[in-house]
Amino acid sequence: MCQSPLHEFIKGLPKCEHHVHLEGCLTPELIFELAARNGISLPTDPVYTSISTLSKRYEHFTSLDDFLHFYFEGMAVLRNEQDFADLAWSYFQKAHSDGVHHAEVFFDPQVHKDRSIPYETIVGGFSKGCQRAEKELGLSTRLILCFVRHLPVDSARGVYNELVASKHFEADVVHGLGWSSSEVGPPKDMFRDIYADAKESGIPLTAHAGEEGDPTYISTALELGATRIDHGIRLVEDEELMKRIARQGTLLTVCPLSNVRLRCVQSVKEVPIRKFLEAGVKFSINSDDPAYFGGYILDNYYAVQEAFELNVLEWRIIAENSVQESWIPDERKAVLLEKIEKHVKEYMHTLSA
Repeated sequence: MCQSPLHEFIKGLPKCEHHVHLEGCLTPELIFELAARNGISLPTDPVYTSISTLSKRYEHFTSLDDFLHFYFEGMAVLRNEQDFADLAWSYFQKAHSDGVHHAEVFFDPQVHKDRSIPYETIVGGFSKGCQRAEKELGLSTRLILCFVRHLPVDSARGVYNELVASKHFEADVVHGLGWSSSEVGPPKDMFRDIYADAKESGIPLTAHAGEEGDPTYISTALELGATRIDHGIRLVEDEELMKRIARQGTLLTVCPLSNVRLRCVQSVKEVPIRKFLEAGVKFSINSDDPAYFGGYILDNYYAVQEAFELNVLEWRIIAENSVQESWIPDERKAVLLEKIEKHVKEYMHTLSA
């Protein structure tokens, strides 16, 4: 628990989340619930004996690939449109309680299609969750289709063709493309052709890079058209690239607790938060796969504060940059920026009272 004097200020600070995988919000509780609802037998691995044993295993991932094994295995309980809608809704409820006003969420259709789940079922369920969040919680949302790097490019191309045929981008159902999964190993530019086509169609692009991979993974993503970098913590290893990122205003979607849990760093103190602030690099703070990494967005905010003791002005910069680089209309940005301004003013007034 955050012991900082800014505890309540951080809690109430209006937040935008740009890096959260809806499948990564599949808690052990929800895995067991959906397995029972759909009559699915969980793996015979002893870690699936109970909610508590599975939760305990999540505390000891040895690498990104170790985590991904459980991440993809857990998805087997998602079968029907309502399952996907319920998963999204469970995330949005928690995000709302953490002070999130805008959320841009990833989903991984290739993995579900490998289990013979139709594309329309996946998108239909997640889209319903987004619509419910907007209607009942007042959140604005964006749904980002995420390719996975451990599957063949042809698999990604098939999903992309379905996106194009469905006209979901034009209909404001899917709002962008990204890539994730195993970073080191597959070709850095494996989605070059797909990204070129999407860029020509005006689809916003992002990419997981610079988490485990060196800064050349980041520069390759930029070359392919990504205007946002997910993770990107190894950017600090290339001073010239960092200057370029700062000059361009490219947003990094940093996930501190994820970096620790996947052993990219030993502690949150090693995440280059202070260096990014000093270099003028824009970043947001996010939860990545909170059901697996032991913390949602507010937990990540608190962890950053405990590690770096940021001041109100620094938190304001982070919050405002998060809004400015969100994939939303200027009118919505103005509303969120006004909320941040009001929150800061109210806090400063309490200090002077």
